[in-house]
Amino acid sequence: MKRMIVIHHTTLPTMALTEMPSVMPSTTAMVIREMMKTMMQLMVPLSRPTLSSRRPHVSITSLDSVQCTYLLTFKVRKVYPEDIAAEIEQPNLPDLIRQFIYDQQHSDDVSNASISDLPMFYDKITVYPSALATFYAPSDNSGIGGMHRERIRAVKSWRSGPGRYDTIFVNTDSSADGMRGLDVARVRLFFSFSHHGVEYPCALVRWFSRVGNSPDDHTGMWVVQPDDDGSPPSIIHLDSIVRAAHLLPVFGLERVPRALSFTDTLDKFTRFYVNKFVDHHTFETVF
Repeated sequence: MKRMIVIHHTTLPTMALTEMPSVMPSTTAMVIREMMKTMMQLMVPLSRPTLSSRRPHVSITSLDSVQCTYLLTFKVRKVYPEDIAAEIEQPNLPDLIRQFIYDQQHSDDVSNASISDLPMFYDKITVYPSALATFYAPSDNSGIGGMHRERIRAVKSWRSGPGRYDTIFVNTDSSADGMRGLDVARVRLFFSFSHHGVEYPCALVRWFSRVGNSPDDHTGMWVVQPDDDGSPPSIIHLDSIVRAAHLLPVFGLERVPRALSFTDTLDKFTRFYVNKFVDHHTFETVF
């Protein structure tokens, strides 16, 4: 789905309390009382936003804003798309980047462009191991103002073991509610690049498709399956990512091999439940 999304960054305030002396001047005590009073005011639950406001495309200007996704700025490396294409087993990565740039510049054009119409791109890209998603989730473990933060990873080795490529919810239809406006995808690469003075934070993803038009009758959870029809992956703007998704395998009648590791689950199973019970925020979002 073609879109033109502008990413918004924010830095939430942090506060550290130092050890208090047993006896303190009256002025110091007054300052500390005011600080504690302000903190208690900030901890008052804010009004719960609607589902549509929890999705991207919202500028983060206050604590009651609910969605912000941004790339990390450490452990990065700069490479040419052609060099990393073989590493991630995606030889057409350069053409996908060109297609992404075209889509961002022609967000109102729904027609398919020919390869000759795509802009040229010769620069390096900056690769990141993970991204952070910050959203409003007061019912779950959160910070001041009900803001919750989670890390989404796409690395070829996780804790000296196999790679970890997390799944995410992507906002593909802002006019629809719940899973009807969201799609599930698996991140293969986080990266950013600049083209004609515009910075694009992106993710290379492989899609899952919904099975049926409603949740499963027995579990109440939606079922998805990976798109294994040979279609290429997509590059999406980071701002279209809502948050991480948790998938549970749909077990068949055959026994699960004892040698199967949890790290192979997303590669070995063919259908998955979209776990809406993983936390309160997901339960309120995925329906």
